[in-house]
Amino acid sequence: MENTSSGAHTPSKEFLQPQGFLSAAKNVGIKDTTLDLTVIYSTTRARAAAMFTRNRFPGAPVIVGRKHIANGFAQALVINSKNANVAMGKQGIDNAIETCRIVGEELSIDSYDVLPFSTGVIGRRLPMEKIRAGLRGIKDELKPHNLKLAAEAIMTTDMYPKYISVRVGSAVIAGIAKGAGMIEPNMATMLVYLMTDADLPKAALRPMLRRVVDRTFNCMSIDTDTSTSDTVVLMANGLAGQVKLAQFEKGLLQVCEYLTREIARNGEGVTKLIRVDVSGAKSSAQAKRVAKSVVNSPLVKTAVYGCDPNWGRVIMAVGKTFDPAIEPAKVTIRFGDTNVFKKGSPVDCDLESLRQYLGQSEVTIGVNLGTGKASGRVWGCDLTEGYIKENAYYTT
Repeated sequence: MENTSSGAHTPSKEFLQPQGFLSAAKNVGIKDTTLDLTVIYSTTRARAAAMFTRNRFPGAPVIVGRKHIANGFAQALVINSKNANVAMGKQGIDNAIETCRIVGEELSIDSYDVLPFSTGVIGRRLPMEKIRAGLRGIKDELKPHNLKLAAEAIMTTDMYPKYISVRVGSAVIAGIAKGAGMIEPNMATMLVYLMTDADLPKAALRPMLRRVVDRTFNCMSIDTDTSTSDTVVLMANGLAGQVKLAQFEKGLLQVCEYLTREIARNGEGVTKLIRVDVSGAKSSAQAKRVAKSVVNSPLVKTAVYGCDPNWGRVIMAVGKTFDPAIEPAKVTIRFGDTNVFKKGSPVDCDLESLRQYLGQSEVTIGVNLGTGKASGRVWGCDLTEGYIKENAYYTT
């Protein structure tokens, strides 16, 4: 599948790739015959920042990655899919460290400049003999313009690879992502790799990444489950020179919002993307909390799946935030552009037209709390039989 990139300043239909990033993707037989191991390498040491899962059972790669990126630099990423390397005790940590050491030796770089990642089944021993063999000679397999294959290699239950790029001045921002289930960021069984050849101040990277993540990946939910492996990494190798920070952040937001929408659209068993817009809130935190409550409600999700304009479920989801600042008489609910409940009372509307609207591939639910000026947006998806089938037999 060819994803169309839209540039922040120079729109392009190509998947542009920043200078100095090489990658390789291959199958080493971790679970099946699909791609399951990838290495992404910057020819120069890059400034880097990352955000990791808040789950109290972080995977071994998260524990090692936090330590390695603490100095604000990275040069290589090594990712395996089909096995999460989670809850494996000291053995899991040792395996993640060994993987970094092997990559460092193969690429002649410090192992602390290598970040490890694993995604897949929890509680299974990482097949290190296969990973060792797969990484042997990896330097000769690295190629430019190979990130599409890397996006494929990091998938687990994803239906298709997710990637996008934008141009900002002389630089390019490229992003690849995986994620389809166990997703309620703070962040989701979600891995996102953002690479740029822009020269960015070290001090600006992490605050910028946090702002963008809070507006995108942390405004998404598929099934309310926060993964043990979530990570978003930004690497900037500086080969394209300096860019204006405000313009770069705008481009980064564009990349991350696109990937957020694609992860939500690609949720396990998903048939529809749901966007919940909350306005009239007292604070952005309140708006986001209400929006998450709506998008996470199994009853709202199944109603959208069934094209049932049951706005009572939305009312319930708003109310179950238990927020005393919410005044029912001031709340308005809409499906698309159609008000179905206005300032505390039902609105007569054409139910058949609403059913047709809910049958679209993208559905917007609007909630105006009527008590302030703050707003928030969250992306999610419907809940189908497909999600149950995918997860009922995941480890078999």
